[in-house]
Amino acid sequence: MAEGFTLVVATVGGGLSRTVDGGETWDRIRDPIPSESNIRALSVYPDDPHRILAGTDLGIFRSEDNAGTWEKLNSPMEDRQIWSVTVDPTDPDTIFAGTRPDAFRSRDGGKTWDELSLGVTIPCPVGIPRTTNVIVDPRDNRTIWAGIEVDGVYKSLDGGDSWVHLPELGPDPFHGDIHGMAISPGPTTSIYCTSPFGIATSTDEGESWDYHYFPKFSEKDNRSYCRGVLVKADDPDVMFVGNGDAIPGITGTIQHTKDAGKTWESIDLPVAPNSVVYWFGTNKEVPNVIAAASLYGYVYTSTDGGENWTKLKKEFGEIRSVAVMPN
Repeated sequence: MAEGFTLVVATVGGGLSRTVDGGETWDRIRDPIPSESNIRALSVYPDDPHRILAGTDLGIFRSEDNAGTWEKLNSPMEDRQIWSVTVDPTDPDTIFAGTRPDAFRSRDGGKTWDELSLGVTIPCPVGIPRTTNVIVDPRDNRTIWAGIEVDGVYKSLDGGDSWVHLPELGPDPFHGDIHGMAISPGPTTSIYCTSPFGIATSTDEGESWDYHYFPKFSEKDNRSYCRGVLVKADDPDVMFVGNGDAIPGITGTIQHTKDAGKTWESIDLPVAPNSVVYWFGTNKEVPNVIAAASLYGYVYTSTDGGENWTKLKKEFGEIRSVAVMPN
């Protein structure tokens, strides 16, 4: 196991843990984030790989030292589940937190917050919709994308002040049950979303979508379920999708493409996942380090860009997010 990176694991009911030695030893964060708290969102600052935000059911917290020590930010989100956190890559004082429902924005590094009304449909098939992803467009930081569970994709062209609901991703409401999102800018920019059905791609700014459906794990499955999506930090043609038989499911895999989604293959992990593969972490400072986690507590790492994987010895309860930082 190669060293040189910090891995942070966020759980529901088990708080936050981190390792700085490739999983040999772990620190459990106990203060000020309670050790039994619910944490669904982690986000490393794009301009400083040692700063990280954690979105919890008790508010939002920040660490300046690779998740070693934490401070709680003043925010109006202490009674709102936080499902996603992101930092503007061109203005790190601007932070977005996706909540249940809608979202919040800070323009002063987390000192004050504005509540954003996306206009989501309430109720949705899961009751109150969750903003599972917020992405600041790397081409223009006034463009903000939000993925909703379950209400499709919303887009803002004015930094989050106003929003439009983009066209449906498919005929079933759960085509718009957005779990993961990514943007791959280029001559033709691609927007990616994952849902219970697979991975959807838009090359026309979200106006239309093409779905790719992965093979079912067994004939009795309703579909091949997808969760997180990751574009490799230094190669946009390389992507990973967390996959499984259901949510939470009893098995899963990592789907891998090296040609921007034209072809996919399932990675042969050293230990079969015990549930859907839920989320990924990486960092542009250590782009060949990739972490993945099953929903039910298995953590896998690769130090060669996703070619080979190791399952870490420690297992957790219910994992909702992972993050990677250089040591």
